[in-house]
Amino acid sequence: MPEPIVVVGCGGHGREIFGIIAAVNDAGGAWKVLGFLDDAPAEPNLRGLDRLGTAWLGPNALLADLDTAFVIGIGDPRIRARVAAELDPLGRPAARLVHPAATVGLDSELAGGVVLFAGARITTNVTLGRHVHVNQNATVGHDAVLADFVQVNPQAAVSGGCRIGREVLVGTNAAILQGRTVGDSSTVGAGACVVREVPAGRTVKGVPAA
Repeated sequence: MPEPIVVVGCGGHGREIFGIIAAVNDAGGAWKVLGFLDDAPAEPNLRGLDRLGTAWLGPNALLADLDTAFVIGIGDPRIRARVAAELDPLGRPAARLVHPAATVGLDSELAGGVVLFAGARITTNVTLGRHVHVNQNATVGHDAVLADFVQVNPQAAVSGGCRIGREVLVGTNAAILQGRTVGDSSTVGAGACVVREVPAGRTVKGVPAA
């Protein structure tokens, strides 16, 4: 019997995750999307839901009245953390979603709320914290640890042995070299190459990233 799920966030990221759920179901999964939750859905996003054949159910707090799993479809890691702080205490399960075109290596751990998009590559002995999202064609190497709410954007590469702190954004096409640490709430800009440690709360960009 299909398990119910709601997507929190009507924006483009959330609608992409709706597509991941559809792909999982096409590959033999069993999710039933009840709809989307959003505290302030923009009209263009509501039209997008309509085109997908789904609907906005109401504000995020409505999850308290629903017997369902949920996934947070918000790309910004800090906003995702804030929403999770409101929703996780409700006790509803945070779904793990792995696109059929993603791969997960041996002895890797995926916490609740993890989403792996098409083409994501997780190698071996990798740990992904709560509500981590790894986007299209991004890679995470052996023995890397990504803390809660990390966002790895498309085609980024997190090398083996890296430690990525909570609420970090790794930009599109960025590369983090082996064994480096990126501190909490930092941003690695698109196309950047991280060759040294990044302190917490910093934004770095360029090659080498600074």
